[in-house]
Amino acid sequence: MPLPAPLSRNNPRSSKRDFGHVLIIAGSPSMLGAAALSALAAMRTGAGLVTAAVPRHLNLTLQKKISPCVMTLPLNQSRSGSFSLKAYSQLKKIWDQFDAVAIGPGLGRGISTQRLAREIIIHCPKPLVIDADALFALAGYTQILLKAKEARVLTPHAGEMSRLINKPVMVIEAGRAKTAREFALRFNCVLLLKGHHTLVASPQGRTYINRTGNAGMATAGSGDVLTGMIAALLGQGMDAFNAAKYGALYHGMAGDLAAGEKTKVSMMASDMIGQIPRVFKNLRN
Repeated sequence: MPLPAPLSRNNPRSSKRDFGHVLIIAGSPSMLGAAALSALAAMRTGAGLVTAAVPRHLNLTLQKKISPCVMTLPLNQSRSGSFSLKAYSQLKKIWDQFDAVAIGPGLGRGISTQRLAREIIIHCPKPLVIDADALFALAGYTQILLKAKEARVLTPHAGEMSRLINKPVMVIEAGRAKTAREFALRFNCVLLLKGHHTLVASPQGRTYINRTGNAGMATAGSGDVLTGMIAALLGQGMDAFNAAKYGALYHGMAGDLAAGEKTKVSMMASDMIGQIPRVFKNLRN
């Protein structure tokens, strides 16, 4: 399988700006690792630049926790130490610096943080990946997706999907393809429904069923890695459907390689990030 054109790196005169600047809005006092995993996954998936935005008091801690290749952006925080709605005024001044944005991993569920997530979902003028706690903030407000002017990629598992559409998990699992297609069409977004044979649906009716991956990937941080990978592909110019499709494919391939090396029992999300270079090397060969 050849690499998609955005990942080919055939032009020797390329600069880091040619491969996209990704912003990851993630992390809270007890879940800072989620921001690190997403940002590192985005770097390994070819983003030219990655900035991880975190609540202000966590910025120095993240700098110690994360690779020196990733930039950080301290944003306004609430009294609880999570993101504040006031952070939006900072972000709207700098959207033009970025080519793709992801929000949600470890974000927290405070009232002000949820309001911030919804403002970003509506107004961010860049392709946006919506995951984890940003999906929690979206539940009950799904109509705001129709206000967005740019592509939106949602990455729920069945439990998160249940909250979004107010249907039992067992109903969703019994009709995964129908659920994903109907949601994508209704809300004009790309819907990646995680799980065994992750399914991707576009508002134009396109679908993709992923066959890579294994049960060992059911581990903390795995979804954060996928979020970063999809954001990186968006930043490199892929359309939303293909970014979700290839993100799921490569994420599963990295998980299969990690399971082969670490076993399904012992593999961690960081092991998947470590295997992303092997995925691309294998595809090139």
